[in-house]
Amino acid sequence: MSGILASVDSRTNLVGENRLELLMFHLKGRQTFAINVFKIQEVVQVPPLTELPNAHPAVRGISYLRNRAVPVIDLNVAIGRSPLPADDSCNLIVTEYNRSVQGFLIGGVDRIINLNWDSILPPPKASGNAHFLTAFTRVNDKIVEILDVERVLADIIPPSTVVSENVRDKSLKEMIGDRQLEILSVDDSPTARRQIRDTITSLDLNIKILTAGDGLEGLNLLKQWVADGADVKEKLLMVITDAEMPEMDGYRLTHEIRNHPELKDLFVVMHTSLSGSFNETMTQKVGCDGFLSKFRPDELAEIVQQRIRDVYGNE
Repeated sequence: MSGILASVDSRTNLVGENRLELLMFHLKGRQTFAINVFKIQEVVQVPPLTELPNAHPAVRGISYLRNRAVPVIDLNVAIGRSPLPADDSCNLIVTEYNRSVQGFLIGGVDRIINLNWDSILPPPKASGNAHFLTAFTRVNDKIVEILDVERVLADIIPPSTVVSENVRDKSLKEMIGDRQLEILSVDDSPTARRQIRDTITSLDLNIKILTAGDGLEGLNLLKQWVADGADVKEKLLMVITDAEMPEMDGYRLTHEIRNHPELKDLFVVMHTSLSGSFNETMTQKVGCDGFLSKFRPDELAEIVQQRIRDVYGNE
């Protein structure tokens, strides 16, 4: 699967261009699913698995790959379906999310496709919140469902939104006074938006979290505030944006903000499950002020609190 690794290396050329690469695959049946290639380390045939007692039903066991133990999650079970056979008919996608490595048991691998984010659409609102899709697209008249891996992982290992006591800066309440602060959170995953809201709200600093479900919606909201006469830099403490989103990704959103005369000075933080210094370089390329790996409540709290100090500390 060296072609996948080569595609990952080429991903930097797509930064700010509103493009992505997807690995298409099957679980059971003919339906096609996909995840972003950039999160994939390798794809291998299913190696021997060692069962874990009392594990989540979707966790089929652990496998030893490249001298490390990797938990293996049956993606079909994780989205509420029957188990896949852990045999030669299946493959393992080894991925890195939120600074952790895990393997997803899938069926057959289809191919890699290169698309514009504007061809990636959010699920219809009428579909509710019970599904595991973050978006979908159409390839050769076939619907391809892009899985919300963050939700899959959150269901198996619920993330904490608790901020450590030694991180909380209680002096900030006096610094803020009676101000109502506002942060715009742009993320296509309801799970991620909820985590951001719960963590920041727990700081008890009178911060209102405004939300948008993708980069285009976020940009249109910002432009609407400008059209309404708002000083958006004064209105918003910061923008926290995901990297991967349908219609417009976070890199393109940041690029558009930096090239808008009324928005260019906004404080923008990239908050993404794409881990590592490689992604930090990508965020710097488009002009982000900060980078956060999902989901680290202490780090999120630190960057919010430091922004408050920078804005109001000298008043």
